[in-house]
Amino acid sequence: MTLTVRVVAPDKTIWDAEAEEVILPSTTGQLGILTGHAPLLTALDIGVMRVRADKNWVPIALLGGFAEVEDNEVTVLVNAAERGETIDKATAQTAFNEAETKYNQSLQSDDRSARIQATQAYKRARARLQAAGGVA
Repeated sequence: MTLTVRVVAPDKTIWDAEAEEVILPSTTGQLGILTGHAPLLTALDIGVMRVRADKNWVPIALLGGFAEVEDNEVTVLVNAAERGETIDKATAQTAFNEAETKYNQSLQSDDRSARIQATQAYKRARARLQAAGGVA
């Protein structure tokens, strides 16, 4: 048996196919989904979703959203997403390095808003780099 997996962003459908397994970056940690999983609704954090289709893992960078699992269907609604193979690794590495520097600088600041923005930018850059096959 397989799962029907859909990843939908406001501007396009990122994934709509069958898969054997899904790993989601939920707000409480990584969440593995196999066929026969109990019904579930969960919030998603910024991170990398991994889909196993035809024995290959496909990484998808997610920028927050929600996932619903029911009757072997996984529906993921996200603010934005990118498949790993569409992300340029060198560009993602540069963006990650810049975001990490700003994040580290924000830790010294008393500006709570700046820290939150730097943290979110860092998480987005890290997810994109990981999905592209980088090591972050």
